[in-house]
Amino acid sequence: MRKLMTLALLACIAVGAQAEKKDSVNKNKPVFTVIKENPITSIKDQNRSGTCWDYSTLSFFESEILKKSGKTYDLCESFVANKTYMDRAIQVVRLHGDCQFAQGGSAYDVHYVLQHYGICPQDAMPFPGSLYGDSLNNFNEFFSVLEPYVAGISKSSSKKLSNAWKVGLQGILDAYLGKCPEEFVYEGKKYTPTTFAQSLGLDWNDYVSITSYTHHPFYTSFAVEVQDNWRNPLSYNVPMDEMMQIIDYAVMNGYTVAWGGDVSEDGFTRTGLAYAIDGKATQNLRGSDMAKWLKLTTAKKRDIIDSLGCNVPEIVPTQEMRQERYDNWELTDDHGMLIFGIAKDQNGKEYYMVKNSWGETGDYKGIWYMTKTFIAANTMDYTVNKNAIPKDIRKKLGL
Repeated sequence: MRKLMTLALLACIAVGAQAEKKDSVNKNKPVFTVIKENPITSIKDQNRSGTCWDYSTLSFFESEILKKSGKTYDLCESFVANKTYMDRAIQVVRLHGDCQFAQGGSAYDVHYVLQHYGICPQDAMPFPGSLYGDSLNNFNEFFSVLEPYVAGISKSSSKKLSNAWKVGLQGILDAYLGKCPEEFVYEGKKYTPTTFAQSLGLDWNDYVSITSYTHHPFYTSFAVEVQDNWRNPLSYNVPMDEMMQIIDYAVMNGYTVAWGGDVSEDGFTRTGLAYAIDGKATQNLRGSDMAKWLKLTTAKKRDIIDSLGCNVPEIVPTQEMRQERYDNWELTDDHGMLIFGIAKDQNGKEYYMVKNSWGETGDYKGIWYMTKTFIAANTMDYTVNKNAIPKDIRKKLGL
């Protein structure tokens, strides 16, 4: 997914410090009661890399393993990134550069790598950032080398390409991400990436993608038209209310959901909350008008949102609204996260508990509480175990 979160992480630290001072006097701060919480693995930090798709989806599969076997794994994001960036470069070259090469991706990229290349545990490859003297991922130099390399090959005037460019590209990937192991030892047993993936006990055919738009018929499947969906996997298209019903049913039955959607909205705070803000109603509560709200800086809007807390007014999302925002570029594929629980605040409003990949930041140490309204309005698509879909909807989809 396209947007990096470097500045957001710095802002998160500053806003979090301010929030601690305000909490004692802010009576509107949400007080959560957990309705359902499913097991997840530890919070990770993608740092300065556009790899939320990688972190969130591996977290999803780690939770799937937890549910099925009770075993905890730390699967390797660098392995997935190494394989994915090579595959994406090959496609860009095949199309003579007439598609995007970028850091972002989709949940299906992780699914594809697990199914076709396997996986390794985290400690079978160098720790993120360690190969270039950093303590976490920092793709600034990496992609300043990688992107022009791929562009140079894909736009080459050569009448015939040699295979040497792939060798060179693999060298760049290995230098910054680490070389993918052919064999490794885990808990005293030798594996290849393929046999290790097989040992996890998951059926890769169990996983499907869900979306909700009206430019394709409901209960059919299509490739969601965003640039980072470059492998063109199909998503099942359902009405918005059923899109939400599937998430609720999945969580309440012990499953997690690999969510992809838009977090660039005003209501997505850096302190761990997300609301689908009704800007007009919110500003009216402050004794002003919508025109003034639109002119406010992002920081001032967030101050108002923080002060209103659980009483902030939200929009009522509709199918038509989702489609309009998608078509006019307002609803974008900014970020990937993991939905793993449901909670309610002191007013009874329900939120999804969502695992982020920005480290233990915000008021909830890396967990976000995102209202169901926010998710309904801002979901691009999500991956879920097909067994977590209600039977009546599965029947409509032919699953």
